[in-house]
Amino acid sequence: MEKSPQAITGTQAVNRANALLVHVLEAERSPLLTELAISHGLAKSTTSRLLGALERSGLVQRDRDGAFLAGPVLAKFARTRGGEADLAARFHPVLERLSRDTGETANLAIVGHGAVDLIDQVDGHYLLGAKNWVGTNVPLHCSALGKVLLAFGAATMPTGKLARRTSATITSKIQLEDELTGVKSKGFASIFDELEEGLVAIAAPVREIDGTVIGAISISGPSNRITKERIDKFGALLMAEIASETPTRKKEGAA
Repeated sequence: MEKSPQAITGTQAVNRANALLVHVLEAERSPLLTELAISHGLAKSTTSRLLGALERSGLVQRDRDGAFLAGPVLAKFARTRGGEADLAARFHPVLERLSRDTGETANLAIVGHGAVDLIDQVDGHYLLGAKNWVGTNVPLHCSALGKVLLAFGAATMPTGKLARRTSATITSKIQLEDELTGVKSKGFASIFDELEEGLVAIAAPVREIDGTVIGAISISGPSNRITKERIDKFGALLMAEIASETPTRKKEGAA
């Protein structure tokens, strides 16, 4: 029996979307929309619509230049099969040292589907401010962990309006982009009352051996203990501790 035009159209759309996804995953360099449209002989509007569907499903995402790369769903699947547990195990000693040296809570996070996915935590010494964040999806734009993931290209800017969590939450994307530029320059991010009133957090990136940011680690606690004057000190501590557990490439010719 001959298939209906609707069924053929649906199958064609799936096949085209699959081809675009494979192209994105196998490309040596993250492709732009125009490049994908030309390569597959599609109109830009059609290509944009198909990629938009893949993006909404978390299968692809755009970097800050608009190029397409593997989305958070695929990235998390890859980590789960080949390293999310290893990542937590490798950096758990870092969380323990940070918690011991600061007395505050330390967290490890990766990018989730449009949010921050917290995968490990070591509690601080204090009862005040203690909260188990593991398994919680935290907004990208108003968390220190999220700002790190955004600044270093591990996550993409949220679509639509930025939700206001407190009176201090940044809801302007232009203002947020300016802050992300500063985060990239300093090497760490911080929030003060932006996610919850009275909550302060500082975070720095976790990298692969090639420098790709795959996660972030934070120190968090109440503002009566983590004052603004301590933020730079904690940022430097985070970067030093993470660097101590991050493998580096051997220099060419080295044994």
